[in-house]
Amino acid sequence: MSATASTAPARFEVIAITGIGEVRPGDDVAALLRHADLRDGDIVVVTSKIVSKAEGRVRHAPDRAAAIAEETERVVARRGETVITQTRHGFVMAAAGVDASNTEPGTVLLLPEDPDASARRIRAGLGARVGVVVSDTFGRPWRNGLTDVAIGAAGVRPLDDFRGSSDSYGNQLNATVTALVDEIASAAELVKGKLAGVPAAIVRGLAHLVTDDDGPGVRPLVRPADEDMFRHGSRDVVFARRTIREFSDRPVDPEAVRRAVAAGIAAPAPHHTTPWRFVLLESADTRTKLLDAMREAWIADLRGDGFSEESIAKRVRRGDVLRNAPYLVVPCLVMDGSHTYRDDRRNASEREMFVVATGAGVQNFLVQLAVEGLGSAWVSSTMFCRPVVREVLDLPETWDPMGCVAVGHAAAPPRDRAPRDAADFVTTR
Repeated sequence: MSATASTAPARFEVIAITGIGEVRPGDDVAALLRHADLRDGDIVVVTSKIVSKAEGRVRHAPDRAAAIAEETERVVARRGETVITQTRHGFVMAAAGVDASNTEPGTVLLLPEDPDASARRIRAGLGARVGVVVSDTFGRPWRNGLTDVAIGAAGVRPLDDFRGSSDSYGNQLNATVTALVDEIASAAELVKGKLAGVPAAIVRGLAHLVTDDDGPGVRPLVRPADEDMFRHGSRDVVFARRTIREFSDRPVDPEAVRRAVAAGIAAPAPHHTTPWRFVLLESADTRTKLLDAMREAWIADLRGDGFSEESIAKRVRRGDVLRNAPYLVVPCLVMDGSHTYRDDRRNASEREMFVVATGAGVQNFLVQLAVEGLGSAWVSSTMFCRPVVREVLDLPETWDPMGCVAVGHAAAPPRDRAPRDAADFVTTR
């Protein structure tokens, strides 16, 4: 048992703070709480709504959707009118925290601009050795019902990390990290309620969690995007795929690529065939050898087209996205199981079916790479020099390279897509 766990008290109290009244923009939240019987070691939990009101985070918003869009960093999932978003703070929650409850009709409340800073200001104004937690209501994946969690904190240890310690049976704990400030926020909600008009509470008896300094706030609780196994909601997962042309030096997990291949070969194909093959270029020497050979073939083609050496050099630089990527994949089309007809028209259609199936497989592959947290760029260059690619990679003559996919961790967030209206691409009859 860890030292922190061994000093945990056998009991604590949760006390509602009443008499606060309606909060207006410009109010001092700490001053509104000073009438409470605060003692050193107490933790004050304040609902984010009164913090937002005091800080002027109130909007006249006949169109709540516009306010949600302004507060959204990333849309995670949608279902009907419900949208799950990531805010600029890193919180993943419904409607970016934009709330139309407990506020005047025709207005909405936005989350505090910096909830940790809000908690620090309140703590400084209370004049006692107390902790402060700013709470808000979140839904939870796979569970019905809402609960309060911490979105800001000051003077409270946010986490208890038990990793590396052992339980009473001698088993080592490898993943147990307790979200202390979330548990405190939920406990306080039991006396605050949603309709009682009690926006704050004292949690007493947890003085061992109160710190002398303000501490890191809730930042340690926000899971980094590349560690989030559920970063992309199922209804928006296709939009997770973005073309990435600049990669960091971070290595690519080969198993993640293989999981993406498993998604690729789940695509539909004609005649119950399996027309996909994925060549994984995990050797730096092989990647360099292939790209050098492709470059020479490209230069020869451009010279034959009459381009100047300056123009050729400029065009060849377009291949840098492949050369700078830490991992390359060459998807190939194989006409395995295809039908042969007595006329060219149907034979051409047969091949087109297999080409479409290969494209579907590549799309699945690219989307799954994004789900794995990897960026990618599908470049068509191998299709223009298939004999060279087959020779360098020692591939059968029946394998047709269908481009090359650069894979890696994005060096920077991708730029926003240019907006497209699906109606522009639809014709009805």
